[in-house]
Amino acid sequence: MSGLRQIFCQILRIASLCALFVSASVSLPATRDAHADKNDLVLSRLGTISGLGVVGSNAQFRSLASELGVVMAPRLGEPADTLGYGGFHFSADVGFTSISNNASYWQVLESSSGDLSGTHGNGAMQTTSLFVKKGLWLPLPSFEVGVGAVHLGESHLWASQAYVKFALHEGYHDLPLPSLAVRGGASRMMGSDQIDLTVASIDVSISKDFGVAGTFRLSPYAGWNWLIIIPRSEVIDKTPHIDSRDVPADVNMNFVFKDQSDIYRNRFFMGTKLKYYIFTLTLEAEFALAGTSVDDRPGTDVNCLDINPMMPSSNCDATDAAGAQTTFTTSLGLDF
Repeated sequence: MSGLRQIFCQILRIASLCALFVSASVSLPATRDAHADKNDLVLSRLGTISGLGVVGSNAQFRSLASELGVVMAPRLGEPADTLGYGGFHFSADVGFTSISNNASYWQVLESSSGDLSGTHGNGAMQTTSLFVKKGLWLPLPSFEVGVGAVHLGESHLWASQAYVKFALHEGYHDLPLPSLAVRGGASRMMGSDQIDLTVASIDVSISKDFGVAGTFRLSPYAGWNWLIIIPRSEVIDKTPHIDSRDVPADVNMNFVFKDQSDIYRNRFFMGTKLKYYIFTLTLEAEFALAGTSVDDRPGTDVNCLDINPMMPSSNCDATDAAGAQTTFTTSLGLDF
């Protein structure tokens, strides 16, 4: 078990470094554009003016980050088999991920009217992504790395992503044995000056390769994925329309959400990859279980949901109330 744990840690560490490199290479301005899109974020709506300051809702921030983390999570979309040490793969993906758009924490969408009793935006968010993947012989045989970028539709939000995969068993296509692989990935969101969101990912997958009529290759696969979502708040202005140089007291309207413990989500996925010559088509479905993690803040046993809205407080335990989410992804690629 200790050897497998070391492999997981090394894979996740390499993937995180790759994601940070991609993020630094393609980083985008974080300031909000004057023409914000429908899915851009306005986190000031999760803050309540209390006395001379603003108190952020830890519970809503946690649930929002949880669902957004699943939307921008590292992509899966591959069988357990690696590309081989000489292989390259280029792909373009389109995905749709459901969100609980009737939950109050999604009022942060630019398109939301702020009416807490209504729905906020669409029930699914569209993402598009581009990836480059390469098989390697080192540091271990059956190794594969990939880097790419994901864009959230109708927003200025992007995520740089990277992964590292190691096939524990592959290539025995003539025997009734599935291929088995472990993979670590990382995603770093850009494009918002209000939230810093990082998502780490570890998954285990199995697949089996079949020939079809001597022309196509079909590779059904399935697996389990563990997401670690790390949200951090930037300084947020509750009253951006007021200049603190004109009204000095307005500086008290700046606030941040307190740092919280990591959010954990479980995803199960299945799909199939069809290959003809160098062309590939991949169809995948993912199911993320509802969030259950709790930010257990020291010095209190009060759940944030039990706080009187008329007397807001950030000194409470925030429970992830994110709903179950499904993702459907279609990918077209070139496999060399």
